[in-house]
Amino acid sequence: MCRGQTMEFASRCVVLVDPYSTGAMLAPELDLRGYGVIALWTKECGENRWHLPKAAEGFPEKFLAEVDEQDTLAETAFVLRKAAGEEPLAMICGGETGVKLADALSEHMGLRGNTTTGGMANRRDKQVQQDAVRDFGLRSVRSVCGRAWQEVKDFAETEVLPMIVKPVESAGSDGVKLCHSLAEVEEHFQLLMTSQRKCGAQGAAVLLQEYLKGTEYIVDHVSRDGVHKTTMVWVYDRRPANGAGFVCFGQQCVLPDSPVAQQLIAYTRGCLDALRITNGATHTEVMMTETGPCLVEVNSRCHGAAGSWMPLARAMAGYTQVDACVDAFLDAKAFNGLPDVPPAFRASGQVSMLVSYHDGQVEATQFQKVRELQSVVFLEENLHAGHRVEKTIDLFSLVGMCVLVHSDPAVLASDLACIRQMEHDGSLFVLAN
Repeated sequence: MCRGQTMEFASRCVVLVDPYSTGAMLAPELDLRGYGVIALWTKECGENRWHLPKAAEGFPEKFLAEVDEQDTLAETAFVLRKAAGEEPLAMICGGETGVKLADALSEHMGLRGNTTTGGMANRRDKQVQQDAVRDFGLRSVRSVCGRAWQEVKDFAETEVLPMIVKPVESAGSDGVKLCHSLAEVEEHFQLLMTSQRKCGAQGAAVLLQEYLKGTEYIVDHVSRDGVHKTTMVWVYDRRPANGAGFVCFGQQCVLPDSPVAQQLIAYTRGCLDALRITNGATHTEVMMTETGPCLVEVNSRCHGAAGSWMPLARAMAGYTQVDACVDAFLDAKAFNGLPDVPPAFRASGQVSMLVSYHDGQVEATQFQKVRELQSVVFLEENLHAGHRVEKTIDLFSLVGMCVLVHSDPAVLASDLACIRQMEHDGSLFVLAN
């Protein structure tokens, strides 16, 4: 199905595949540059279709059309061309569920993108990623994947515990669990094979991996014709909470000229080459272990978290991965003018995820307490009166995300301590008795 009408910008039309979360933030940037935007929604997208951040001003209302994926590439291309009035200028992946179709359809339509040949028909597959990185001569995770327990049983019985069990396709820590016993490994494997997930094809294989000990980093890039440019290096603040092992409490920027960043950047670019990623944005999670960097996963789209990090990136570097992604597809001169790595930081700050330790029916929210903190420059609310709040176990159950920026590190630390206290005492919201 298709919604919307072709407008005067049809000859300058760009297709966004599953433009939710940060992918939706590409739409106003394209609109600002004078491009019309068509949303292409995949069959895998599901409820993510409605997750457009408020910061994506004007959308979805300003989409020229919203097109649903058809049964074949040819049929999908036909409805896109009909909606645009002529050939789209570019096709950009928005959300994680759009990676496979964006790759295949851009190749089918002769648009800039990433090849699906050489085993890369599904570069979302985390086992495909690890195998490609290993074959490229880089450190990879010991792992096995399968759809039946018998296919992974031998690995489970011989790998050192604890062990990571997760969907082979996922995002936002959806379905990821650190298992401490063989029984727990098998139980979570069976759960993932039979349950609905937020991202990924249902019935896709489950991955068992060695548990990587170390500090987890994010290395964000944009690429054009195989040239990779780093837009930011981040370090995660992940901790156990509410029975989950990897709740994200926030992230901070890492100086790009630091030794750890230089090592991470070089390794990540090797991973991108191994996966034959030549165009577009990538969000790569890497664990820095005692023996060096090791890939967790590569996500072939912009850094997620609903773009909550964008105000901080802009304050620190003067531009964001979203800006650079549009450059990579549509403005070669601007892309060539981007620095190889971000310039010297202009400010101090961090992203803080708002975590819930409580569950219940919400009568009212009190996010103004966060907005009033001296260093808070941006707040995205995920919770509203009348909704039910759950204890946070992954990125999908966060109650909000905020950006703190200030010249005085003491002010940052004090404000962050206030936020953590409000989370613990549940004062970000009022629950029904």
